[in-house]
Amino acid sequence: MRISPVARQRRHTFFFLDQLRDFSPVFLDAEVDMTAVRRHRAAARADGHRYSVVSYLLRVTGRVLAAHPDANAAISGRLRARVARYDRVNGKLTLDKTVDGQRVVLAAVLPDLHTASLDDIQRQVDHYRDGDPDEMPEFALLRKLHRAPTLLGRAVFRLGTRPLRRRGDAFGTFAVTSLGHRPVDSFHSVGGTTITLGVGQVADRPVARDGRLAIAPLMRLSLAFDHRVIDGAEAADILTEIKSGLESFAPAADPDGAPAHRAEPTREPDLERA
Repeated sequence: MRISPVARQRRHTFFFLDQLRDFSPVFLDAEVDMTAVRRHRAAARADGHRYSVVSYLLRVTGRVLAAHPDANAAISGRLRARVARYDRVNGKLTLDKTVDGQRVVLAAVLPDLHTASLDDIQRQVDHYRDGDPDEMPEFALLRKLHRAPTLLGRAVFRLGTRPLRRRGDAFGTFAVTSLGHRPVDSFHSVGGTTITLGVGQVADRPVARDGRLAIAPLMRLSLAFDHRVIDGAEAADILTEIKSGLESFAPAADPDGAPAHRAEPTREPDLERA
């Protein structure tokens, strides 16, 4: 047996979990028929390009949350609680990365998803997927946080993420975490934002269509929401609209009906873990 201190590269995870103590999560889930998304991906792949499943989810969710400003929000305080409703929809994407030899979960914030195209989103996903967190400037502050004394690091983390005015940019206004690149059907995660989406694998499963048995690519999608900010009815509406947006994704268009541009070639990412 070997007992040792917790790796300093995991300090940011401990600081993040400290902030979740006030969170009041409720969990929903749904099955999403990914036939339309699979068709769109196949058409792109035929041209030598790829989109990741999580990029479609970020694209659709950005538009949905723009229509639900009460959920694109954050809360702070107890006796005098305050809620900030953000004009921008920024998605926090969790990433399974290695920092200084230690496997850790990192988070990248993708801005303005309410207006970003699928190509723009894929380029950002590729950037964070392929980049080395030991070298990327986006993670320079995180590397300093790991080297700082624990108490100082915790204080700096809170200062950077807790104030409502800066939280949407620093922490995102919703979160996505995916284990869909593993044989995981579903899971529930809390990302510290009012809405957190958990993505399972897309697998062919039996479904009933027009009274007949058929096989369809289904993805189990979970949604955790902070009950301090919104209630279950609105959370259910959001999950329903995300499901509808994915299921109606047209092969030659994005959800707004604009022609989909082709992304640069990319492999299917090993993106995130909870």
